[in-house]
Amino acid sequence: MVIKSEYADSQQLIFTEKTTYSKVFWRLLPFLLSCYIVSYLDRVNVGFAKLQMLDDLGFSEAVYGLGAGVFFIGYVIFEVPSNMVMMRVGPKLWICRIMITWGIISALMAVVTTPTSFYLLRFLLGAAEAGFIPAVLYYLTLWFPTSQRGKATAIFMTGIPLSGVLGGPLSGWIISGLHEHGGMAGWQWMFILEAIPAILLGIMCYFYLNNSVDSADWLTEQEKAMIKADVAREAKEKPLHSTRDGLVNPKVWMLSGIYFFFTMGLYGISFWLPSIIRESGIKDPLTVGLLTAIPYTGALVFMVLVGRSSDRAKERRWHLAAPAILGAIGLVISIIYSHNTTGALIAMTVAAMGILTCIPQFYTLPPAILSGAAAAMGLAIANSVGSVAGFVSPYLIGWVKDATGSTDIGVSVVAVALLIGAGLVLAQPARLLNR
Repeated sequence: MVIKSEYADSQQLIFTEKTTYSKVFWRLLPFLLSCYIVSYLDRVNVGFAKLQMLDDLGFSEAVYGLGAGVFFIGYVIFEVPSNMVMMRVGPKLWICRIMITWGIISALMAVVTTPTSFYLLRFLLGAAEAGFIPAVLYYLTLWFPTSQRGKATAIFMTGIPLSGVLGGPLSGWIISGLHEHGGMAGWQWMFILEAIPAILLGIMCYFYLNNSVDSADWLTEQEKAMIKADVAREAKEKPLHSTRDGLVNPKVWMLSGIYFFFTMGLYGISFWLPSIIRESGIKDPLTVGLLTAIPYTGALVFMVLVGRSSDRAKERRWHLAAPAILGAIGLVISIIYSHNTTGALIAMTVAAMGILTCIPQFYTLPPAILSGAAAAMGLAIANSVGSVAGFVSPYLIGWVKDATGSTDIGVSVVAVALLIGAGLVLAQPARLLNR
């Protein structure tokens, strides 16, 4: 009878744990995912605006590339300070502030007339958005222990491909359908309309999110106690806890260096995919937008499958390195078929599947060795270093395009960066990454 009673208690505990984290998941993830989709779309929709605004404003490819990349200078400068403020005022208020200010600045992109105004607003957009991703990832550590966080992080990171699946056709439709409506160009309408959701979601953040488990009136006391106990128990097992650990520990900087090379690939795809598709022979902005959804759809499926496999096997190195290698192969093939729409699209789909899968797989690593303030600072450092690549990658491709008339050399450099990142991952001891 005792054995049966213990078994029943064990089964009840498993059931309670499952239902508790399911409740937290469905409360937080759909909303945070929506915020990330809007965030990423407002960051990279300049790639669609480029289809019209360069001709309208007389900008060169290098001006576009620099403007796309200047975003990350503001992002890098304010990333760590942003997370320091977030730790003081709480995630709810700070995520609210981030979203409202970036929405306003994104809408102001519609009034750009000169390279200087383009650079300034892109810089301010980066400064406004700085801290969003590490703030949300830190926020998830308050609600999910590692055993539950892998799925939550993977779902949140699907915001990148989802922004392409949804945003590509939307941006293409706005640019094509509203061009010269009301005396404004299609790209101006796109910036204004796609900024509105960020402002509305930012206001919702303040009323919808809770700063802590204790303040969540939608959880029972038993559920709150379980979550806090799980998170606290896990934190004791991690070697790095303090703000100083997150800022200066060599392991944090090693991981950040790896992320730099993967981010080269991410923004190479994000800022230049519409242009690469247009160069293959497609001219209509709506058709370009619809076709960009194909690589992102493939990436979405592949990202989820690899994430599940990684969690199930508790293996991180090859689940991170192999997609990077796949992404590099896809980029090289896209160069070979650069003037063939079908071939280029298939190659870019392969590239997007590999590159975009690297991002959620990478973000399972820092929380494996960091907790508390160290997690907040470590995630900010990694994101800042990656953002440097976000500046380098689009500017490099734009500069090469102006100099040679082709993006091939720039895309090749991005492919090499992905291979370097994969090599650095495989050079790390398995015990560090496989957690």
